[in-house]
Amino acid sequence: MTEKVDNLPRKVLTDPVNFVAFGFGTGLSPVAPGTVGSLPGILLFWLTLDFGLYVQLAIAAAIIVAGIWICGESARRIGVHDHGGIVWDEIAGMYLTLFLAPVSVAGFAAAFVLFRLFDILKPWPIRDLDHRLHGGLGIMLDDLAAALYALILLALYGWLMT
Repeated sequence: MTEKVDNLPRKVLTDPVNFVAFGFGTGLSPVAPGTVGSLPGILLFWLTLDFGLYVQLAIAAAIIVAGIWICGESARRIGVHDHGGIVWDEIAGMYLTLFLAPVSVAGFAAAFVLFRLFDILKPWPIRDLDHRLHGGLGIMLDDLAAALYALILLALYGWLMT
């Protein structure tokens, strides 16, 4: 459940760090902000498809490294650790998950469902990461672990289908 923060939309829309951490405003969604906030990750991946693998990997690394600071700083500014509206971690996780997804609507949809499923259910050790680590690293790591689980299933699917 997302904690209530006074004047949250104003804090998000007027502060560049919060605006980015809240997925350019998608994290303000009143329903399923993490799910809605994952969508920019799909858009970003699609926009970078023609950049080549190495550039995409560099983008992924930049998203992750920047996300540690962005998420931690946004949480500090709004006064809530891992507020449900902070979705930069979902953007990073979704971007990573798409690396092994077939480049098709069905492939991207499968990646989206798998990532969201693992992010919501938080199977071991994701739940432990979520509860034990604090700050930006803690906010980012549980979503990166969910992306890893989704990647494993996508890789298994790709292996079985060849």
